Amino acid sequence: MAAGGYGRYRALIFAAMFVGYTLYYFNRKTFSFVMPAVMAEVPLGKDELGLITSSQSAAYAISKFVSGVLSDQMSARWLFSSGLLMVGLVNVVFSWSSTVMAFAGLWFLNGLAQGLGWPPCGKILRKWFEPSQFGTWWAILSTSMNLAGGLGPIVAALVSMNYDWRNTLSFSGFTCMVVSFICLVLIKNEPSDVGLPNIEQGAKKGKKGSSSDNSTLTELLLSPYLWVLSTGYLVVFGVKTCCTDWGQLFLIQERGQSMLVGSSYMSALEIGGLVGSIAAGYLSDRAVAKVGLSSYGNPRHGLLLSMMAGMCVSMFLFRITVTGDSPKGNHFWTVALQPLADLTGLKEHELWILTLGAVFGFSSYGPIALFGVIANESAPANLCGTSHAIVALMANVGGFLAGLPFSTIAKHYSWATAFWVAEVTCIASTVAFFFLRNIRTKMGRISKKAD
Repeated sequence: MAAGGYGRYRALIFAAMFVGYTLYYFNRKTFSFVMPAVMAEVPLGKDELGLITSSQSAAYAISKFVSGVLSDQMSARWLFSSGLLMVGLVNVVFSWSSTVMAFAGLWFLNGLAQGLGWPPCGKILRKWFEPSQFGTWWAILSTSMNLAGGLGPIVAALVSMNYDWRNTLSFSGFTCMVVSFICLVLIKNEPSDVGLPNIEQGAKKGKKGSSSDNSTLTELLLSPYLWVLSTGYLVVFGVKTCCTDWGQLFLIQERGQSMLVGSSYMSALEIGGLVGSIAAGYLSDRAVAKVGLSSYGNPRHGLLLSMMAGMCVSMFLFRITVTGDSPKGNHFWTVALQPLADLTGLKEHELWILTLGAVFGFSSYGPIALFGVIANESAPANLCGTSHAIVALMANVGGFLAGLPFSTIAKHYSWATAFWVAEVTCIASTVAFFFLRNIRTKMGRISKKAD
């Protein structure tokens, strides 16, 4: 009976968070979706467009960190629902505006509201799912971003065929506002809120853990593993951003590929990333179910290191094997991919580039999901939101480094040199993480008996 109760509530809560976060992400990108229509009505140059989008990015990075801390101090369901309501209100007001400063100010508020979305989700997932299920459901929930990012432009385009951009944003905003109230009703912070026993987050199978011991913020910050995770996440997210933001330009400008090949590479990367996220969560959960969580090492480390190694290899092949004369070269993949090329009508070198994109997406999005999972589950229950907020903030630093600093290297040298720097950084991080994989992973306070 209890199992049935858990299953019903888990399904309702997860469905509400999935739909809610899909709307979060869709409304994070609505300006990008309707940008051509807005520019046709309101004169906007590159500087103005940069101001609007950058204001949101800066606010989002700040808000996501603050939200992670707040999720440990207040109701996660209220935080999630309030943020979705604010996102909806901002989109509606944005549809009434017509000046650059109003656009920038409102999109800054959108970024602040956006940060309230993901940290509460991690907190709620940890409360409702066993450690051996946590990674899988975390990864599946993260695919809501892929869903919104993939279908968003199509939905926006279809709506804009019959309505202008203002009506599109208004409709999207009102939808968020309605769903925010539904989420508030359906989402529950923890099983005890509905009369069910809370799930114990044991330290190891068959042993009583000390996860119920509350730790202080100082004890969390003094945990070396927190900073090992943060550094690894910074590198992985930064390298992933380098490839998603600049990979297309590298293919077109330095490797002589067509725009179609460049855009196809990006699509393959995202598809591989979706599969990689789910695979990382599911496979690492299998490892946790088999050996359990302990104070030293983590069963997810093996898969994490394998995927980081996959990033290094795929980046190396991407930089070395893709050349301007790829169609003419008689490389090893030509023979291997020829049957598939005959079947699809694509050229062998195009299939090779798509394969590299899919492999890199698979290998990079997997660790991104795992870093978030590990940061959450390795922290004490009263500070798991703060732990995730810290490593996510470091990931945003990596994303920043993949912007202007990375493009500056490309400007003074070449895209190939810039990607070589990213590749070496990823290799160094993977090797360092390998040697540190068995350090104490239990963050915060730990009893001498458990230690």
